[in-house]
Amino acid sequence: MPKTPTKGARGTGSPILGRWRITDMELWAREARDLVVPAFIEFRPDGLGQFQFVAVQGQIDYRLLEQDGKPAVEWSWQGLDEMDPCCGRGWAVLECSGKLEGRIFSHRGDDSALTAEKQ
Repeated sequence: MPKTPTKGARGTGSPILGRWRITDMELWAREARDLVVPAFIEFRPDGLGQFQFVAVQGQIDYRLLEQDGKPAVEWSWQGLDEMDPCCGRGWAVLECSGKLEGRIFSHRGDDSALTAEKQ
């Protein structure tokens, strides 16, 4: 999937910035996703963010990109899964529907498609 860095790969003005409610995941039903808190992913203007779903929570370091003319984001993360240290990566594209669609990966663990809506 070819990607092009956007001007100011960290900064303000991108429609990706903000907090997104994770509304669907390939591996987990809503009850599981929202086990601890309502599942979310967040991208702040400083190039950092966070997410939480099931019992996984992580801190994000991201870069804004463009894929096929659409705003996109790639990130690495580190955090906890049921209190065990873990890390991984992910990516998402802002679709014409206004939904963020992508995939999140745990190093040496599960990966899942995700869909999120802006809060």
